[in-house]
Amino acid sequence: MTTPHAQRPEYRLLAELEAAFDALIEATAAVAEAYARAPGPCWIFGEPEPVDQARAEAWLRHALQDVWYQDGQDGRATRAYIGLVAASDAVMEAVAAANTAKAAFAALTARIRDQAPALIPEAKAVLPFRHPALHDHLRGEGLARVHLKQCWRAIPTSEAPLARARLAWYSSGRSIKKLTVQEAEQKLLALDSEAAHIRIQLRKLAGLPGGEPLAQVQRQAPLMRANLFYREPLEDGRTRRAMNVALPLFIPTPDGRLPDHNLPPLQPPETRTRARRRDERLEEAPFLPSLRVYRYR
Repeated sequence: MTTPHAQRPEYRLLAELEAAFDALIEATAAVAEAYARAPGPCWIFGEPEPVDQARAEAWLRHALQDVWYQDGQDGRATRAYIGLVAASDAVMEAVAAANTAKAAFAALTARIRDQAPALIPEAKAVLPFRHPALHDHLRGEGLARVHLKQCWRAIPTSEAPLARARLAWYSSGRSIKKLTVQEAEQKLLALDSEAAHIRIQLRKLAGLPGGEPLAQVQRQAPLMRANLFYREPLEDGRTRRAMNVALPLFIPTPDGRLPDHNLPPLQPPETRTRARRRDERLEEAPFLPSLRVYRYR
């Protein structure tokens, strides 16, 4: 008999999320199992080649099933597992199924955020217990809650065999959100409006025309980019592709070999490596430092 408690819409959503999480964990485990049955060469960022098969299998399983927060981790940040994997057809099929499960989990999470956002903290705490072996092993390492972004981030794949892959740090990324003067004022007032530095910024803002657009800038953490060069042009004529690679890149290979690849530095550069665009439209100094808000030139 179904209880009224279980009939509540939000708990049906949580049950759906639990099932989607189970499917995601099983699908990523299936990738590791498919690779163990048909192993190919694997390069792990920061480790010497060739990589021992047992090491490659253990590393892949950990990389694909690391869906946890570490104590003190910034919720916006995710851990990276950078590498290249020469994959058989069976492994590529398993990766495609895992990415389908990840997309379904992401879509359901977005629906819950929209319809019952209070369930999200509960889900992060409850989901680990769906897989006690994983949870018990990781709990001692300070990993107690699910990291949703690490759950749904897709496993990178190449759609065709590669001649070569070139990896490089990308350290200049940023996201820009346009704000009105009124929106900036509301954000400042939501901080400590009695603080002297906030009052100074409010006065500066009051001197702007009401219709002037502003830009709120969020610097992005350094990430690894891969430039992929196909052995043969694709059907649409493309010969190369660029993508971010925070998880192992799976590459279909008819000959069981990794493509030629470089060895990027272990750490991202400390200074900007790309030339500043001449047409950059934002002023160099922030207009409202507390909000990282800039004026346009």
